[in-house]
Amino acid sequence: MVASTRNAPFVRAEILPPLPAPVSENTVSGWIKTNLLATPKDVLLTILALAVLVWTVPGIINWLFIQASWTGSDRSVCATIVQGGAQPDGWSGACWAFVSDRFQQFMFGRYPIDQRWRPLLVAVMFIALLTPLLIPKAPHKGLNALALFVIFPVVAFFLLHGGFGLRVVQTSLWGGLMVTLILSFVGIAVSLPVGIVLALGRRSNMPVIRTACITFIEVIRGVPMITVLFMANVMLPLFLPTGWTVDNFVRALVGVAIFSSAYMAEVIRGGLQAIPKGQYEGADSLGLSYWQKTLLIVMPQALRLVIPGIVNTFIGLFKDTSLVSIIGMFDLLGIVRLNFTDASWASPVTPLTGLIFAGFVFWIFCFGMSRYSGFMERHLDTGHKR
Repeated sequence: MVASTRNAPFVRAEILPPLPAPVSENTVSGWIKTNLLATPKDVLLTILALAVLVWTVPGIINWLFIQASWTGSDRSVCATIVQGGAQPDGWSGACWAFVSDRFQQFMFGRYPIDQRWRPLLVAVMFIALLTPLLIPKAPHKGLNALALFVIFPVVAFFLLHGGFGLRVVQTSLWGGLMVTLILSFVGIAVSLPVGIVLALGRRSNMPVIRTACITFIEVIRGVPMITVLFMANVMLPLFLPTGWTVDNFVRALVGVAIFSSAYMAEVIRGGLQAIPKGQYEGADSLGLSYWQKTLLIVMPQALRLVIPGIVNTFIGLFKDTSLVSIIGMFDLLGIVRLNFTDASWASPVTPLTGLIFAGFVFWIFCFGMSRYSGFMERHLDTGHKR
């Protein structure tokens, strides 16, 4: 029996004509149409943005590259007055000769020149161990992690500091990007496991453990990192037996690790609270112990959910290492600023060029961490949000 269409509000009497295939966003034209020209408002904003770029970019390129000084051994190559042109009666372009001349110092600080093969060897070992750990399909992850987080720090310490026949290099001579990377690596390697323990302790049913973790987290998060560094530098020796001393660099490492662990704990706790209650109940129904439930069921899901927060904490830690200059350590930014006082390179464009170089190095590392976190999110995505 054919259904009646008399009371239907609308019945199509003809077949729709074929429509053109949708524009793919994978093409350049499709991306432009979707993201830049989708609405009149988008078109207006795109035009304004292009106008700003046309107005600013040529001058920036001219200053950074065209009129820049690339070689030289003193400020004379960077102190030239430009008459007329794009920069009338102004100073010359960027002084990349300053960066080139002091590049090794920016990397290693005052580390002895004849011994700089040692931090280079440590850097090669670090890259060789870190690369397979970051590749999801690389085998032997457990051995790789053991080598990177247990064996490598010991070997790196003796290579950088000395011993076993190597000349001792005091940490007061360390500086530059080397110090930034060491502080960041130690802070990251310590903050993640300690943060997990603190997060679990804050959610513990035992009042003593829960109160201790809450007190530690809230006290550390309630003060600036500079305060924590000062406390580590001044108060840490007071808790040691008489006659014992702690190197200033070790004090900075302790301060950075303590500060980052408190922030990491709250990030991890947010992931634990996002896990549905059914996951806990399902693990209990299988007869799993607390640690089996936590390590095998809950924690992997929680860490996956808070990857952006974890990486954001890592990025903040990497940038905050510049604060160690307050206690006499010179990281990349600190050693760059220290060289501004050198009379042989005193020039109006030298400080700006040095800061641009330091900012670009920080951006490279932070952008790399950000992109890798995005890759891991996509790799570990199992449709939880769908």
